[in-house]
Amino acid sequence: MSTKSTILNIGFDDTDSPKGMCTTYLAYKLIDSLKKDKVEFVDYPRLIRFNPNIPWKTRGNGAVSLKIKTKNPTKIKNKVIRFVTKFSDLKNGANPGIVFFENESVPQEFVDFSKQALWQLISRKSTKKFITQHNLQTFHLGNGQGLVGALGAIGYEFDDHTFELLSYRKKSQFGKKRKIVASSVRQMQEKTYPKTFNSFDTKKQRIIFAPHGPDPVFFGIRGEDTASLISASKMIQTNEKPVGHLIFKSNQGTNDHLKNELDIHLLKPYLSGTITGVVSQDPVIEKGGHVKFLVLKENVQITCFVYKPTGITSSASQLVKGDLLRLGGGIRKSSTKHGRVLNVEFFEVLKLNNKTVLTNPLCSKCNKKMKSKGRDQGFECIKCGNKASKKISQVDRIKESIS
Repeated sequence: MSTKSTILNIGFDDTDSPKGMCTTYLAYKLIDSLKKDKVEFVDYPRLIRFNPNIPWKTRGNGAVSLKIKTKNPTKIKNKVIRFVTKFSDLKNGANPGIVFFENESVPQEFVDFSKQALWQLISRKSTKKFITQHNLQTFHLGNGQGLVGALGAIGYEFDDHTFELLSYRKKSQFGKKRKIVASSVRQMQEKTYPKTFNSFDTKKQRIIFAPHGPDPVFFGIRGEDTASLISASKMIQTNEKPVGHLIFKSNQGTNDHLKNELDIHLLKPYLSGTITGVVSQDPVIEKGGHVKFLVLKENVQITCFVYKPTGITSSASQLVKGDLLRLGGGIRKSSTKHGRVLNVEFFEVLKLNNKTVLTNPLCSKCNKKMKSKGRDQGFECIKCGNKASKKISQVDRIKESIS
């Protein structure tokens, strides 16, 4: 064992599956054990959510990295490998990967790789090539898919960040229904917002900070600072006693994956980013309440879908041909029904096209809208009895109502 301390960066990913386990839970168990090895934690554990449009992702497509100071990096590496092997859901398709990097500063090439992983589909082949070029020590099981996120988590550079407190269940509770008092979550959010966010859906009156699957996470609270998260977690009422919690520094809620402008001529499946273009076909409300419209940029037209869960379908339905928009989302793979589609996560109205609508006439005396007397019977002011024969044209669009 060396008498000199070294900085060890550890990245790991793809330890979970849709049927169980969780990469953050592995981090929780690993950190609990590393405390016994007298390591120094240089920063919070980092939970980095990469491109959410990757088809084989599990839940939020998050990878974890740790930065520690240790006098025995070999011992730590062996422990990490043991923990990843033990706490990965291998029988249900997990493909875990670990990357180790011994250095205090992370080279720009690592940062660039991480930025690409935020919005692109990174192949295992190119990842393994990067690892070979930089002579990195790694470990993987299965097809090595986890190496992509593991390397990306080490290279990630924060421009903005949030924190996420994840509470974990006892093993005996895995797979059982989570019994959390919904009113306590609503009250917690009311008291702590905007320091915490995305815990309770006020429109649907339901909890949204707890998963429904068999994984070890009990609930997760996202926020701007750690003190607020700890305070908020104590307000949650439940009969179940969690085994513990861990706070991660994260890019959750920063829309990192939507910060680059996509090239309209090079739209590949699973890319994430933004497109600025003009609405070229009025929106159509599809079965299920989803909204479809077309956007044109540089003589290339792309179909855009806004889905109900985004909460912006009402605004999208009010767009008209000629509106200039900046849209953010992910490119969906072509199907027999549709070509390349942009699944819209947000849009910003840059310029409204004028839209003329017909409206009931105003009374010239009272300045109040007249009421219709019935089909083809004209209009009448209910206050003074003044009459008019037909509707009037009016340009009536407010940018704020559809952005």
